Amino acid sequence: MTAPLVTRVSRADAAAVSDAVRCLMAGGLVAFPTETVYGLGADATDGRAIARLYEAKGRPAFNPLIAHVADLAAARALARFDADAEKLAEAFWPGPLTLVLPKTATCPVAELATAGLDSIAVRVPHHPAAQKILAAFKRAIVAPSANRSGHVSPTTAAHVLADLRGRIDLIVDGGATPVGVESTIVACLGAPMLLRPGGLPRDDIEQVLGRPLAEPPAGIASEDEAPLAPGMLASHYAPRTPLRLDAERVAAGEALLAFGSKLAAGSESAAVVLNLSQRGDLIEAAANLFSHLRALDAAGAQSIAVMPIPRDGLGEAINDRLARAAAPR
Repeated sequence: MTAPLVTRVSRADAAAVSDAVRCLMAGGLVAFPTETVYGLGADATDGRAIARLYEAKGRPAFNPLIAHVADLAAARALARFDADAEKLAEAFWPGPLTLVLPKTATCPVAELATAGLDSIAVRVPHHPAAQKILAAFKRAIVAPSANRSGHVSPTTAAHVLADLRGRIDLIVDGGATPVGVESTIVACLGAPMLLRPGGLPRDDIEQVLGRPLAEPPAGIASEDEAPLAPGMLASHYAPRTPLRLDAERVAAGEALLAFGSKLAAGSESAAVVLNLSQRGDLIEAAANLFSHLRALDAAGAQSIAVMPIPRDGLGEAINDRLARAAAPR
């Protein structure tokens, strides 16, 4: 069994910012304050680091994560802004507003962070520690709330330590967060739609837009770490090619999504084979999940055979996503 991490806590000064950047670049997990709550940060371009983040939070669901960036220019490298999104960004960034937007063709954020969707949630936080880390890191940082899933969102470094000691590398202590509730999430994928109320009041947003926000369809709910891009809990990426789960044998003409060093019987006749993790590493498997599904979907096979994947740890979330992808549509 891997020994637990030693979680360091550093006051938010120049040395802590440098330490945070080094840690993130090495694939580590860093909790830091925003004006809303403390976020648990990972390099948004590093699928393996993002898989570690889900694991650290416990009972991961692989929902889309918010990509935090230093400024509007950095956000434009990730997402396409229509006129409404531009208005909202100009009015409220930096601040407690997250926008869900179409991804750019060259968006470098890992597929795992966006749950394989063509949209991305972006925010420019308004907290000096967060701004300094983002400016120095020069890349997007995904950062859901820095707590175990289902627990109360953290507004102090002590809250983070109580929940995540031994699970993350570093906590940057910037004192109590001033807003204390998560960011408001608005999807601009058509008519602007309120996905989650939060630290920015609805009235302020509607005043800038000059019209009311659309409401999400009934029955759609947000989760603490998830802007539900594009607004629906069930709308996670699913391939067009049918999936066959827990496959022990591959039929001729099928593609194979493998796991582990021993391939399913008949794999030599598969149209194409991709392995989530040849060494059976669930963190690596999670990091590869959505990109491998996309690649196999594009291969033109009659179906995709998916080998059995353990259900412990991150395997629970991997199997959950595969079950959703295989569900009749």
